Amino acid sequence: MDVGFVLLALPIVLPVLLALVGVLKATGHSPFYTQARVGQGGRTFKLWKLRTMVPDADARLQDYLKNDEAARQEWDAFQKLSRDPRITDFGQFLRKSSLDELPQLWNVLVGDMSLVGPRPMMVDQQELYPGVAYFALRPGMTGTWQISDRNQSTFAQRAEFDADYDRNLSLLTDLKILLATVGVVLRATGK
Repeated sequence: MDVGFVLLALPIVLPVLLALVGVLKATGHSPFYTQARVGQGGRTFKLWKLRTMVPDADARLQDYLKNDEAARQEWDAFQKLSRDPRITDFGQFLRKSSLDELPQLWNVLVGDMSLVGPRPMMVDQQELYPGVAYFALRPGMTGTWQISDRNQSTFAQRAEFDADYDRNLSLLTDLKILLATVGVVLRATGK
């Protein structure tokens, strides 16, 4: 079903993706960003996204967290920042609209991800994750955490969303999540 949906969406998604890649190429940097993420069973895979951050993002984050204790506490609790100095202006737009995640359709096609499942976890976040459901599931482009109050929930609370999804796993659940995702994207509540 995942592959069929992606193939049906390609005539619409591909022109949008190519236009966004063109805008990002104009900055002189690679339009794509890849990062190792943890997949089903703990296997790592390369997650694809459109670039939303400055090229020296990791160094900039460490400097910022070293000099701002409140930001350090926010990062430790949520694994994200409400005011992230690494994100470009165009990157803000891409994140709010969730367009930065379009390249993950490739991850779905090759079987690393599903359309619906837990949010793909970074490798260094495994030790912070208090649950087990994530590792039994294929990560998804969208899921219960992504359509929830994600911007107010801690990283550890993701385990509750994943366990709930695992308990209620069904085609109907996935369809409801996909429909709710459309609302999230239209309201531009992504981050």
